[in-house]
Amino acid sequence: MQIFSYLCTLIWINMDSFEQLCQHRRSIRKYTNRPVEQEKIDYMLRCALMSPSAKRTCPWEFIVTRDEAKLRPLAGCRTYGSQMFNTATAAIIIALDPTLCDNTWMADGAIAAEHILLAAAEQGVGACWCHVYEREGAPELTRQLFDIPEDKVVLCAIALGYPDEERQDYDLTKLKYDKIHNETYHCNNGR
Repeated sequence: MQIFSYLCTLIWINMDSFEQLCQHRRSIRKYTNRPVEQEKIDYMLRCALMSPSAKRTCPWEFIVTRDEAKLRPLAGCRTYGSQMFNTATAAIIIALDPTLCDNTWMADGAIAAEHILLAAAEQGVGACWCHVYEREGAPELTRQLFDIPEDKVVLCAIALGYPDEERQDYDLTKLKYDKIHNETYHCNNGR
């Protein structure tokens, strides 16, 4: 799978458009042991810092870890959907200050997370969002592992690593175009 990881990096570099990047970006949950280079993580974080936020409040805080003693326990933070931390070589945790903006902190954090996910894909790095906020004790474990203050809300943890699985690009002919409505909402299911 090391060869796949290298080829994946080459594929990402040749993306011609944002649509191609979106088409190729998939949630990757299995990683090789190849560490993600610091310059690639720095690039992802710069992209996140450029993401929009309500009134430009920037309510987010990003905690980066490469420490296996912190990554591996994250794999058990939820019953399902967090096992990718068993092989991740890095992670970015997003915590937010909800007092900085009225009811938009979660959207602001999600937009920053998506910037990280797209930047990772562009760099040939596999990534997967793990929702932490109000999930099965995950906020408490994450807060404890990374010493996150009580006044911050933990939204998610993003697992990072070079892919050790192959995911197919989205098939543009199979997208759910019936979810798109023009002018008004209307049912497309015959009701």
